[in-house]
Amino acid sequence: MDNQDLTAESLPEEAPTPAITDEGAGSSRKVVIGLVVGIVVILALIILGIWALTLPTTDTARVRDIFIIFMALQSLLLGFVLIILIVQIARLTNLLQNEVKPILESTNETVNTLRGTTTFLSDNLAQPVIKMNEYLAGLTKILALIGLARKRDNK
Repeated sequence: MDNQDLTAESLPEEAPTPAITDEGAGSSRKVVIGLVVGIVVILALIILGIWALTLPTTDTARVRDIFIIFMALQSLLLGFVLIILIVQIARLTNLLQNEVKPILESTNETVNTLRGTTTFLSDNLAQPVIKMNEYLAGLTKILALIGLARKRDNK
């Protein structure tokens, strides 16, 4: 794509941005309510467990067994969360390799094309115009010194 004109047909189209709807806000509110209810239930279970341990007729071995079961469930939950984390990292890696990297390469190619275009314009348009203005200014000054040209009044 060296020294080619960039036209509207050759530029990639921008993806439309999704609009934020009330449905997303409603589901977010449901998630927050569910989390709050879950935390309240867990706190109630902890308080109930502490109360049960303070009773004089409580069998300590039974409480220990329940606690071991609770820890096993917690480790299963932790394993499930780790699996979700690994899947998300794999998705992020895939996104970086297949979507972000081509965008960066395309941007780098565009920058290189613009660099070549500015160099071309500088060499073939700007420098000759500047030199011509230098020569005309010098010629005007010489003619003004000789007396063949009028001096301009700078206001």
